[in-house]
Amino acid sequence: MSFSIAGKTAIVTGGANGIGLAIGRHFADAGANVVFADMDEKRLAEELGEQADDGNIRYFAGDLREKLTIANLLSATLDAFDQVDILINGARQVIPSDPLDPDDDSVRTLLNQNLMPALRLSQLVAKRMIKQSGEDEENPAGSIINLSSIAARRTHPDLMAYSVSTAALDQMTRSLAVALAPNRIRVNSIALGSVMSASLQSTLKENRDFRDDIEKHTPLARIAAPTELTETAQFLASDAAGFITGQILTIDGGRTLLDPVAAPAH
Repeated sequence: MSFSIAGKTAIVTGGANGIGLAIGRHFADAGANVVFADMDEKRLAEELGEQADDGNIRYFAGDLREKLTIANLLSATLDAFDQVDILINGARQVIPSDPLDPDDDSVRTLLNQNLMPALRLSQLVAKRMIKQSGEDEENPAGSIINLSSIAARRTHPDLMAYSVSTAALDQMTRSLAVALAPNRIRVNSIALGSVMSASLQSTLKENRDFRDDIEKHTPLARIAAPTELTETAQFLASDAAGFITGQILTIDGGRTLLDPVAAPAH
């Protein structure tokens, strides 16, 4: 069975740069219709402006922490392509946190940023997938893929809020996988190690020693390029992964095999 996603429609959040942009472009090249969603309208226009509204690419700018924005994203997708078959919840934020500071609100901030938009969008998209799939029990209804992190199962004080939010995202993945299985919707997560995301690029510019630290604690001794995740995402989105649901697939260059507490999971 091939990993074909041709003719399917995907929403990719966090689509303005880094990992989300790479996955969205790969899906479009593979023949899928893709709606790239992000808060950064300027970056979306810069990256996709010449391709948007022509063929199989569109972009949508808005704050997905707002319920109305989520509803508008789905409406824009249906207006453009009439259906939605794949959802990539790729929007993530990383901020430092102090676990001993009672005034530190970073856990709430990242749950509102990394978890709740993914949950609400998944719920809304799943309803549409169920509606459009009909009663054909042989027909897969859809695939939801969450981009998580190995921080979900590592301990680093400065990243407590990020770890909590990604651990919650992994549990959401499992819960939705069970809840949506009767409707033939699969839900999986990709737990990322160090991938050259926009946030990691920014961090490396500020701290040149950070790259050496990451490579030292990664058996494959390098940082992954965003394009190295795209075919894994395509596999999970395709019918070839039709019996895979509720799984947390780790792509980390072997990082979690060592798991030193002092090494940041980023």
